[in-house]
Order: sequence, then C-alpha cells, then structure tokens
Amino acid sequence: MMRSLLLCLVLLAMPSWAVVETRRFSSDLERQRFESLAAELRCPKCQNQNLLDSDAPIARDLRDVLHEQLQDGRTDGEIMQFMTDRYGEFVRYRPDWHGPALLIWVLPALLLLLAVWVAWRQIRRASASSEEDAA
Repeated sequence: MMRSLLLCLVLLAMPSWAVVETRRFSSDLERQRFESLAAELRCPKCQNQNLLDSDAPIARDLRDVLHEQLQDGRTDGEIMQFMTDRYGEFVRYRPDWHGPALLIWVLPALLLLLAVWVAWRQIRRASASSEEDAA
C-alpha cells in the first residue's frame, strides 16, 4: 500500500521535472528578434513546427545557436543565411524566391496553364472538324 502511494506521488510530480529554458537577453528588442527568428525557422525533425513550438532536442539546440548568434551581434540576415547554409532552404518557412523554391511554386501554375491551352486547342480543333463534316 505504501509502495503504491509513493509511486503515485512520484508519477504526479513528474511534470514538475520538465526542463524550462531560460535565456538572458540584453534588451526587449533582442528578445523580440529571438522570438521572431525562432518563429520563422522550421524544426528539422518535426517539420511542421517552428523552433518556438517544438520540443525536439534538435530544436532546443537550434534555439541555443540562435541565442548565441544574437549575443554575438549577428544580423537577422546573417543568422538566416547560417541556418540555411547548415540545414538547407527547408529550415525556412518562407524561403527566398530563387532557384528550386521558385520552380516549386511556379511550375504547378505553368502546368495548369498548359493543360488549359491544350484543352482549348483540342476543343477548337474538334469543333472545326465537325463544321467541315457538316458542310
């Protein structure tokens, strides 16, 4: 009985063992920059969460790297470039509009326009041949 009570108390106390990350910022502006950048960067493991929302160990490590770079005085552009160089364009929620990212966004629209054009030509050709047959 006493053993099960002790086990229940230990299990109830487990949430209090959760790690709470604390970081020191020199100003509120620096804290806002950290939160803004962490919200713009995707967790490489979770893939659908940003660094602020993810509990994955890699996200914690990236938050530490982000904090260190802010402390070193790097600009937002330099930090984003570092993360992109290290983890690829995928780490950014809003990648730059060049190269493969541009192709991924533009190619479906071009294929749709091509399909509409081909369908229009086929319909026009079919109506022209039916008019010739009628004459």
